Amino acid sequence: MGPTHVLAIDQGTTGTTSLVFDAQGAIAGRGYAEISQHYPQPGWVEHEPIEIWESVLATTEMALESAGIGPTHLAGIGITNQRETAVLWDRATGKPVHRAIVWQCRRSAGICEELKASGKEALFRDRTGLVLDAYFSGTKLTWLFRQHPELAARAAGGELAFGTVDSWLIWNLTGGQVHATDATNASRTLLFDINERRWDPELAEVLEVPLGILPEVRGSAEIVGSAANFHGADVPIAGIAGDQQAALFGQGCVEAGSAKNTYGTGCFLMLNTGEVRRSSSHGLLETLAVGPDLQPCFALEGSVFIAGALIQWLRDELQIIGSAAESESVAEGCASSDGVHVVPAFVGLGAPYWDMEARGAIAGLTRGSGVPQIVRAALEAIAFQSRDVLEAMEKDAGLRLSNLRVDGGATANSLLMQFQADLLGISVDRPEIAETTAAGAAYLAGLATGFYADLDTVASVRRSERVFEPQQERGFGDELQAGWRRAVARVRLRPTE
Repeated sequence: MGPTHVLAIDQGTTGTTSLVFDAQGAIAGRGYAEISQHYPQPGWVEHEPIEIWESVLATTEMALESAGIGPTHLAGIGITNQRETAVLWDRATGKPVHRAIVWQCRRSAGICEELKASGKEALFRDRTGLVLDAYFSGTKLTWLFRQHPELAARAAGGELAFGTVDSWLIWNLTGGQVHATDATNASRTLLFDINERRWDPELAEVLEVPLGILPEVRGSAEIVGSAANFHGADVPIAGIAGDQQAALFGQGCVEAGSAKNTYGTGCFLMLNTGEVRRSSSHGLLETLAVGPDLQPCFALEGSVFIAGALIQWLRDELQIIGSAAESESVAEGCASSDGVHVVPAFVGLGAPYWDMEARGAIAGLTRGSGVPQIVRAALEAIAFQSRDVLEAMEKDAGLRLSNLRVDGGATANSLLMQFQADLLGISVDRPEIAETTAAGAAYLAGLATGFYADLDTVASVRRSERVFEPQQERGFGDELQAGWRRAVARVRLRPTE
């Protein structure tokens, strides 16, 4: 009897989810574990790499037990991950030499400004498709090496290895035998030329990063190595994709013109542009995704830093809701936010503003404002940010989207999804399998190992659970969006940029 399942490891910002998928693409087992968030200074965010690895071991064991199978039943493992988080470790011992610096972390903002002042922004934009922002991992390495010269010396001497979270997991799964990543993750480092599909020596020199610490770039659907003695068996590692590209693939958006929005810790709207690299003049990123031939293709992406994390903030810091799910019922306690806006610029603003210095605010409060208005305004902020990005994307791509495929934990909130459809004036399509990020990783691994026959097989798995159609008149959202943008302008130091 051959393999019966594939395993997806979805290592995210707030936790790790491992899912077992069967031959029909259904979820057969799952495991989940939160990971600790560390905030050494305002605007700084760190993770413990060892805790990340231990969460993977724990959740994969849970998933296998939940599915009632052993590792010998697995055709392969797919990995998807928080993309721009930087991990640096010792090649000899495999131990991290610093906490992982998370994609949300702002500590390298000054380095980005320095690079802009030296006239390097156009170079990075042309080669990488990215903006100079602390979001990306390249300047995090620059910061590490400047702050810790001993690490810079060890890196130059070949003692250290760098990777995004996928590389860190592959290294550990293979017992230090494989140091690899894929193009979707490499394209988020500020070190990878997305036109030539290779690490760029000039960019590495500018960022003071030795090329020797970088992983080998492999295919997103390719057996890159074997997870040695993985819960008692050797299992091929056969799928790798950054979380948003995995979600795009899991949603079946492999052809040019197809788009999805993931509502996770942040919001990430991505449009597949195929073989054509679309230049953005509206604050979007030009990046790599996975095309219909399983090779890299181009995509436009708008990254919103804070979305689901805003609801966690209401729960954990403000303590005005007991759970994320409760946000829907509380928000239904009022017909509108009554002019209240929550601008969640906790770590600056992402697309289309790219303002590293902006900070969050609650605007428009009156004596009649209460918890329902604030909670509703928080949910609406997620939708407003997504409209900002979608409008920029339509301008850059020269098209008008008629529908938007959505995924991620916050899509369970039907009030938010209906407001999003009304605000955009297009249908919002929520799938039966909300975990499309993990599904994308599983499909890539399954296709690489022959467990899934072809793309048509994978595409047939995706089914809509509910499609939210606009229930308001055309133009309903224009005035609301204008109010949102006025609130955003209040938190920006340089609102006209």
